[in-house]
Parts: sequence; structure tokens; C-alpha cells
Amino acid sequence: MWLPCGCTSKTIVTSYARRVFKSYFRVFGRWKCNVAALMPEAVGFEGVKDCSSLQEFSVSNSASFWAAAARHRLSWIKPFHTVQDCDLSLGRIKWFEGGQLNVSVNCLDRHVHTCPERVALIWERDEPGSEIKVTYRQLLEMTCRLGNLLRRHGVKKGDCVTIYMPPCPLAVASMLACARIGAAHNVVFAGFSAEALAERIRDAQSSTVITVNQGVRAGKVTELKRTVDAAVKDCPSVQQVLVAMRTENPVTMTAKDMDMEEEMLKEDVVCEPEAMDSEDVLFLLYTSGSTGKPKGVVHTQAGYLLYAALTHRYVFSYEDGDVFGCVADIGWITGHSYSVYGPLANGGTTVLFESTPIYPDPGRYWEMVQRLKINQFYGAPTAIRLLLKYGDQWVQKYDRSTLKTLGSVGEPINTEAWEWYHRVVGDGRCPVVDTWWQTETGGICITPRPSDPGAEIVPGMAMRPFFGIKPVLMDTEGKVVTSNPASGALCLAQPWPGMARTIHNNHQRFIETYCQPHPGYFFTGDGAYRSKEGYYQITGRLDDVINVSGHRIGTAEIEDVVNQCSAVAESAVIGYSHDIKGQGVYAFVVLKKDVDDKEADLSQQLNNMVSKKIAKYACADFIQFPHVILTVRPAAAEDTLRKDNAAGAA
Repeated sequence: MWLPCGCTSKTIVTSYARRVFKSYFRVFGRWKCNVAALMPEAVGFEGVKDCSSLQEFSVSNSASFWAAAARHRLSWIKPFHTVQDCDLSLGRIKWFEGGQLNVSVNCLDRHVHTCPERVALIWERDEPGSEIKVTYRQLLEMTCRLGNLLRRHGVKKGDCVTIYMPPCPLAVASMLACARIGAAHNVVFAGFSAEALAERIRDAQSSTVITVNQGVRAGKVTELKRTVDAAVKDCPSVQQVLVAMRTENPVTMTAKDMDMEEEMLKEDVVCEPEAMDSEDVLFLLYTSGSTGKPKGVVHTQAGYLLYAALTHRYVFSYEDGDVFGCVADIGWITGHSYSVYGPLANGGTTVLFESTPIYPDPGRYWEMVQRLKINQFYGAPTAIRLLLKYGDQWVQKYDRSTLKTLGSVGEPINTEAWEWYHRVVGDGRCPVVDTWWQTETGGICITPRPSDPGAEIVPGMAMRPFFGIKPVLMDTEGKVVTSNPASGALCLAQPWPGMARTIHNNHQRFIETYCQPHPGYFFTGDGAYRSKEGYYQITGRLDDVINVSGHRIGTAEIEDVVNQCSAVAESAVIGYSHDIKGQGVYAFVVLKKDVDDKEADLSQQLNNMVSKKIAKYACADFIQFPHVILTVRPAAAEDTLRKDNAAGAA
């Protein structure tokens, strides 16, 4: 895969002075809170003397807090005149109006001016020990060449480019090139099927798709270009496909295809950045809902970038010079916020992980930590539960002394996994931050850190709201629960800059999903428990969305595919507790009369259909065929399985 050899840079920015500061320092792994050192812009905040009072100020004086952070941490082409104009009951969310900036300038140019040879990306390829490091200078050159290439082929401000690539430097450059020229990007997880990809391309109305010839994961090659070929046949809007070479294996090129790396070499290394309004679209990211149609969540420029940068720095105790290891795929929001935008906005070094936790053996993560000297490690509870079962020896084999913070993301982490993570992986010295957030929130909202010196961390709890976040619990009558301990529907009582603005081409669905269930509040769709101390613990989804290995999938989406089988009369899909994945997929399938196919064959056929139309992770772990033809309602089926689980029968 192409890497640059030289770079010059030219950028027009009205004013920027790099502020190098230590935002905090730690004693025995805990914060020693000096507000001026913690957050320099907080010095002028009245009554703020520690982390707790800073959080309280950020909620009670939201406009002042976020205005100071935005002025201090972002480089503006034109300053904003209005901090916020939000009304959650109407679904109106606007931040930093009047301001203009360019996200790629904030992530690249300003760091190139001060530290061009600092490593921006460490591409941890599938084979251990074959990592590639990319400096900020090199990444800017890649981004500029690709931005110019996109412009030359007609991509303009306001267009949306679909990216179907595994984690790699050119994928990051593709995202930043879109941001540089004012186009939105739509990154699709490279495990999705051709049909799922096509659906997302059509909804985003993309004329350009960027992909690679093949993917490599766990020693296996996947034909990503072939998947794109199948998808674009059903996408009349697609005019061109840019193909990078991950492997040396040639692929069939069509009239729409071009060799991206070859074409990039023809482009100049300077690409003038587009001045973008704060509320212009930065990207779409499709996530499952309770209906069969995925929704394109929309995030915008300034607010999203500020929130990703702030949470990255303070949740993980990130300091200049650290190596940040987020092992999420860039096709998910975690990869967007904490592999790309958050770390790069902070001038950090971030790891792009291409492989799996157990390739070539269950020591892969920890060998990588030792070799790359990773300081913060951020992964999914599913992976932690999987590795726990292989035993401590695979962890203890490697030096993990560089680790300072451990994080979990994607789903609630159970106590056993949390304690193993803390005791074995972190040697009992690294705080574990169990983070709660969603695609729709843009960044972490509830997490144990930042907090005051000596503040406890309770295993398995997300605990404390981040700056500017005000969680509340709602009872079944839609009233705010004020007592502790308590349980209820988790809502957020006021807007924050990183939150989604709408659903692409369907703002009414955004309002109905997030704003109408509890008017004046943002409804997360999750349930939560609040302890007597006021700490939050996420208890699970309240809608028909299940969480498989950290991937959200609507039950209706799976049912729609299963019901397309000619042998199926109807189906009901639910989630159930799974030791490794958190939740598994359980399908009740009623067959039509006179169907005499073997159940094992039908099960394989149905899962093949789901894999082809959605993705492998959406396949059912169990398929039950009732022997008496009944009308199985999803709610009734869920009640039945819940009772079975309680009795230990499932």
C-alpha cells in the first residue's frame, strides 16, 4: 500500500498558536486535580476548584464552558458568534453558529507546523511485527493528494463519498480528504455484505466509492473489491470506484474503477482546505434501529470534533507523547472518534488495528502493547471475555508496563471480565474506564474518569457523566426519577456539541426516535440503574435492538431477511445472554405447511441468507423450529425466552 516520501504544506488559517500543556498529572495512577493544569481554559470559571465542580459548572453554565473549550482547542478560520441554539423538543441542535473551520486542518496542518515528524498513525497490520508508522507530514501529503484526486473527478462540497475499507492509513486519509474538500464521508464496515453496502450507498447517494482490492484478517483474505462490484450494480448513482491495493493480488477492474494510488501520485501535495460552517455535515454513519432499515446518523464539523478531542484527552488521561491503542474498526463510531478524529485533533499517536485478538494466538493484544509501547488500551468486553477464557499466561508473557489506562466500549462489561482486565492486564495499577456512549452521542458520555483525586471506580459501572452531560432516569409514566437508588429509561437532559443532528433524509424519524418519547430530553433507548451514590450502570436496551459483540442490530432487520426464505411462514428474533458476545441471536422460525427440509439444512440456509444480506455477526446462534404451527409474536417469544433463561433452560 502506497506511502509518501516527501511533503510540503500550505494552509490558510487566520490564527493559531499551538498550546502545549500538561492537562493534568497523576499520583499513583490517580488525578491530582489542579484546575489550571487540568483545563487551562477553566481558570476563569467562577467557583471551579476541582474536577467535580468543573463538571457541575459545565452543566449549569453550558454555553460558557463549551465556548471556552471551542476557542481554546480548535483552530478557526472564522470565529463563531452563537455558542448554541438548541431545542430538544423540536429536534433543533446547532452549535458554534457563524464559525468556520476545516477538520483536516485541525487534525493535520496545525501539528505539521510544529511537529511534522511526530508519528500520527501506527498501522498494526494482520501479521505481528509488520507495523507501518506514518508521520503527520506523510499523512497530510496522502490527504492532500487524495483530496485533489477527488476534486479532479468531480467530488465537491456537500457530496458524500462511501468508504469500504479495513483499518489502514489510506482509509484515514480518505476520511480526512473528504473533510478537506468539504465532502461528507460514509464509512461502511468492511464486513458488511454487498446488499447491505448497496443499501447504504443508495441512501447516501454516493457517486464515489473508495475501497481496496482485498482485505486481510486473521491470515485470511477477503474479496472486498468483489463485494463492491456486486454492490454498485444496484447503485445507479455510483460513477467511479477508487481501488487501493492492500495485497499484491490483481483484481478485475471495470470501466468505473481506477487505481487510486497510481492516480494519487499524479496529484499535487498541496490541497487548499474548504472553509466549512460549524454545522455542515462531516459524516454519515449507519446504525441499526428497531425497524428493518438502517438509519444514517449525521454528525457535523465543529461540535463533533471538539467533543471527540475533549473526551479522548480526559477520559483516558492522554498526554502528549502517549501511544493510544483503540482496537475498534474504523467502520464503527468508536473507530471514528477514538482511532481517528479524537487522537489526531489532539496531535496524538493512534494505532489502527487490522487483525483479531487471537491471531496468531491469544497473546496478540499484549504482544502489540509490548512492541508498540501502548499507553492507553481501548477494546470491547466481548474480546476481554474471550481472552479471559484462554488464561493469564497469554497476558503475563508480555511486558505491559507502558499501560496507564484501560478502557472498555460497546456494551456493559461484567464484573468478572472487569476484574480480570484490571488485575491481570493492568497488574492492578491501571484504572479501568467502562465507557457508555452511542453512535448518536458522538463520544463518551458516562465514564469513571475524569474525577477527583482518589475517587473510586466501581467494577462494571460507567458511573459519572462527562463534562456537559446531564443524565436523568425516567419512570414508566415519563416522569424524572429523583430518588436513589433507582432504575429507569436513560435520557440526557440537555444538548452537547458532539451529539448527532439528524437522520439523513429523515429528520422526522430522528425526532420520533430520540426527542418525542420524552419531550425536552434526548432518549437514548437504554435502561440504567443509579446507585445510592449517584453512579450509573447501563442495564440494556429498551427497544428491539440487540447488541452482538458491541454491534447493534435491529431484530426486525434480521427477521426481514429470514422471512424472505420460501420455506418460512414467519419469524421472531430476540437477543439472549451470551458468555462471550454479551448477547447472541435467537430466532424462532415457523415453517409453511408441507415443508419437509431438514432443520439443520434450513438453519444453514437461513444463516447464509443473513450473512449475505447483512453480515456474519448478525447470524443466529440458535434457530428454533416449533413443531406445532403457531403465530409467534416477538413479544411473546421474548417473554418465553426470558422465563427459560431465568430457569437456566436456555
